[in-house]
Amino acid sequence: MLTVTESLTVRDNRTGVEYDIPITDGTIRAADLGKIKAADPATSEEGPGLAVYDPGFVNTASCRSSVTYIDGDKGVLEYRGYPIEQLAEKSSFLEVSYLLVHGALPTKEEYDAWVHEITFHTFVHENIKEFMQGFRYDAHPMGMLMASVGAMSTFYPDAANISDPDNRRLQIIRLIAKMPTLGAWAFRHAQGKPYVYPDNDLSYTGNFLSMLFKMSESKYAPDERIVKALDTLFILHADHEQNASANAVRSVGSTQVDPYSSVAAGVGALFGPLHGGANEAVLRMLRRIGKVENIPAFIEGVKAGNERLMGFGHRVYKNYDPRATIIKQQALNVFEVTGTNPLLNIAMELEKIALEDEYFVSRKLYPNVDFYSGLIYEALEFPPEMFTVLFAIGRTPGWLSQWLELVQDKEQKIARPKQIYTGERGLTFVPRDVRWA
Repeated sequence: MLTVTESLTVRDNRTGVEYDIPITDGTIRAADLGKIKAADPATSEEGPGLAVYDPGFVNTASCRSSVTYIDGDKGVLEYRGYPIEQLAEKSSFLEVSYLLVHGALPTKEEYDAWVHEITFHTFVHENIKEFMQGFRYDAHPMGMLMASVGAMSTFYPDAANISDPDNRRLQIIRLIAKMPTLGAWAFRHAQGKPYVYPDNDLSYTGNFLSMLFKMSESKYAPDERIVKALDTLFILHADHEQNASANAVRSVGSTQVDPYSSVAAGVGALFGPLHGGANEAVLRMLRRIGKVENIPAFIEGVKAGNERLMGFGHRVYKNYDPRATIIKQQALNVFEVTGTNPLLNIAMELEKIALEDEYFVSRKLYPNVDFYSGLIYEALEFPPEMFTVLFAIGRTPGWLSQWLELVQDKEQKIARPKQIYTGERGLTFVPRDVRWA
């Protein structure tokens, strides 16, 4: 029986030599390209092997992962093989967190133990509280979160022992448990309000809402529709393949540093407006449009290149972002509690027109996860600078799953991309007394 081997035959026209490069899982190894060499015309010596120039890693796989699957053309998003639609409807954030970290859904006993452990670790050391109180009154909540997550590595020096599975699990539990506390305290700090300690009688998301909004009442009782909406948003943001922040977590983690330092790097990457700030840009766009009657003129401005349509299109999805439909429904549920955001009508009409307009359809510009999420956050009275903090809390189990996969992957090495040097060569140094004479 004839065996067909998947491979790529490459002919180097500089030398006339052909190379047979194996294809595995739709990829070729960069190291195999490195075997393709030719003489340097300047020295006649064999030059370095070929490398791939790929700014932004748009077509370069840096790892093998079983955490998240995305088919952008079909609008598919799965965590560990489970469709995001099913998880958002039927699961909870802590169950999804368990799924991402452990690779399988928990039994009842496993889930109860997981929830108990995370609930037990929601409190942070009082010195962390003092550390956060030392920030300026107007410090950005995301900067506070990034700094306090990094600072936790000094409180848990045992976290550096990343080769111990039990120790890794403890740090993962601590991070998932404490992120809402740190995020809520950053929110309260910006408002000049006293920090609220965790209430472990509440659910994970209910406790977060309590730490955010509790005032003088003896017991905060969050509306379950708000709890469900925020829990769903956490699920939708939990992981998204090798995005910029996941890549940052993996890159820093490749040095074998503790997970707090790695996750702090993820928070820093998410802080950037190109990654975590898109939903704020949507709100600014909707306010600029002002009213439904102005949408046609705005659409024409987009086509003419004078306006930008925010919240549509995605680097990965070339179809409707599956998270957008779920968030749209949750927005409607939230508005039953808070009252309708006047921007909602503009958003829905803008979505309707864009989905019917050939200009946007042909360019596959469909609503993404950011289009409605900002409306929910604003309805809950979060200032725009808190949007990325909420994103970071939801993304934490995904970052940790990526980190955990990295440290257990024997193929991984310390991250050090190649470069293409474009500077001068062979210059002769002239001492200062000669240069300045």
